[in-house]
Amino acid sequence: MKNIDKKTVEDFGEEWSQYNQNISEDELKIAWNQYFEIFPFEELNNESEGFDMGCGSGRWAKFVANDVKTLNCIDPSEKALNIAKKNLTNFSNIKYFQASVNDNMLKDNSQDFGYSLGVLHHIPDTQQGINACAKLLKKDAPFLLYCYYNFENRPYFFRRLWLVTDQLRKIFSPLSFRKKVVIASIMSYLIYFPIARFALICEKIGINVSNFPLADYRKKSFYFMKTDALDRFGTRLEKRFSKDEIRTMLKNAGFKNIVFSESEPFWVSISRKA
Repeated sequence: MKNIDKKTVEDFGEEWSQYNQNISEDELKIAWNQYFEIFPFEELNNESEGFDMGCGSGRWAKFVANDVKTLNCIDPSEKALNIAKKNLTNFSNIKYFQASVNDNMLKDNSQDFGYSLGVLHHIPDTQQGINACAKLLKKDAPFLLYCYYNFENRPYFFRRLWLVTDQLRKIFSPLSFRKKVVIASIMSYLIYFPIARFALICEKIGINVSNFPLADYRKKSFYFMKTDALDRFGTRLEKRFSKDEIRTMLKNAGFKNIVFSESEPFWVSISRKA
């Protein structure tokens, strides 16, 4: 079973071609830290081999490759892999595989670490995707996972607001990619940017903005906002999970010592193969 949605893969290939993450190293590193702050980098060395499942443009791989012997970048989109190869041209220790998570592109029990960030909630069977990642890892190897949360830790108004945006996503996502880019840009100008900057102003005068919509973008560039707006409103297949649901899927796949980050974005978890 391929365990991919063809249209979703095509859309992400177009997205990474449109927005190839040509942004400042400093801004990208800040975003990277949001995901990897709980990852045990002290365990990696020049003999380590691991995978980036759903590498997209390779934006996270560039911060991992220097610490390991081999990094396997895997993505079902040919366009995305071509962008990743361009962005990672300075690295000689990266291998590229055009494959889905269930394609058995690497040997079982061969990987010292793995991560999949913002990917497995865009496939038909998320549990099977996590199972496939587990098969690749050695015993006790760390696995970093980011899956969209279901706003369980947010106030009522926040969850209601998401329901509105999700209805818009269902309307916009079947449109042509060109139209979705235009819509995402408009959303960024009219919604993301003003609300995010308002949150920044409020923070500077001492207001707690942790429950402000789009507060996570308050210090991010407009380019970042456009990319994520295209994700939010242009993706055909999107799932959201509670912390307990993610924990259950990880346990079912054979992971142990599951720990969740309490910082945005939610939910990022680190676990180990049992």
